[in-house]
Amino acid sequence: MRAPPTTVIPREGGESSTPRPLRIPLASLEYWIARSSRAMTATLWRAMVVFALVLGWAFSASADVAVPQLTGRVVDRTGTLSSSDIAVLSQKLSDFETRKGSQLAVLIVPTTDPETIEQFSIRVAEAWKIGRKKVDDGAILVVAKNDRHLRIEVGYGLEGALTDVTSRRIIDEVITPKFRDGDFAGGISAGVERMMRVVNGEPLPVPSRSVNFANLDEIGPLAPVVLFASLVVGGFLRALLGRLLGSVATGSVIAILALLIIGSAGVALLAGIIGFVLSFIADLFPASTGSSRGGSWSSGSSSGSSWSSGSSSSDNGSFSGGGGSFGGGGASGSW
Repeated sequence: MRAPPTTVIPREGGESSTPRPLRIPLASLEYWIARSSRAMTATLWRAMVVFALVLGWAFSASADVAVPQLTGRVVDRTGTLSSSDIAVLSQKLSDFETRKGSQLAVLIVPTTDPETIEQFSIRVAEAWKIGRKKVDDGAILVVAKNDRHLRIEVGYGLEGALTDVTSRRIIDEVITPKFRDGDFAGGISAGVERMMRVVNGEPLPVPSRSVNFANLDEIGPLAPVVLFASLVVGGFLRALLGRLLGSVATGSVIAILALLIIGSAGVALLAGIIGFVLSFIADLFPASTGSSRGGSWSSGSSSGSSWSSGSSSSDNGSFSGGGGSFGGGGASGSW
């Protein structure tokens, strides 16, 4: 151990004395230590605060925008489109899917920052899985309103029709001119219609006629046909084949007619069941008049109307992608 520092203190006569240790008052030493400790603590706290702020800023800057939940064919997170705009556009897309089988969807978000719209759109496509599985005939129009960017993301099965060039032309020639004028609803509607026309020319598998009870309101126009066939045709077939077989034959005829007229297997099945029941019980109530039956049917069709009023909300809530895959095809633009 080293010896403590020493100093030579001269005497009054100038003679030196024996060296002795340098002594610092204990109070001064404690004060110096306490002051140094407070300074180090304050510096450490300032460094920790700065580090936390920098870390929080870096984390927030790198956090990706969450993919919105698929609640319908049109998802607007900015309030740009009115409820009527969304309803009309959703119905167009629904009709197109019923006719062609392809699924198209629209998403409007405020921003995709810190990602590019291409990175965000492919994440949306992978999460929503728009388009039929193994057909991959889906496409999504993504609009980042505050960023002034948009993109058409195209599934594998539509890349031959909605090519990168075609998608870019739709953006530049149809959508962005209206966006620059502030007509977002018009630009989106026109862009979607052009996309549907392009996809409509693509040879794709015919959509399967699955039972879809969300369109039961379509049975209203069939009411006269079902009623007439149940009473007139049903009476002839019952007399020819008997009550049970005649009623089954009547229901089958009505179902086939409904399928040809409406094109919905679900509506055709329901119409056939109603026809069978009406035909089977028609001669059990001879006192019943045609007008009373008509009144009964009318009340039934009104219940169908109430189903229709609820079906629009359930359609938005129950819509889901069909399992389609995307590979980054499409095009982006800005306005």
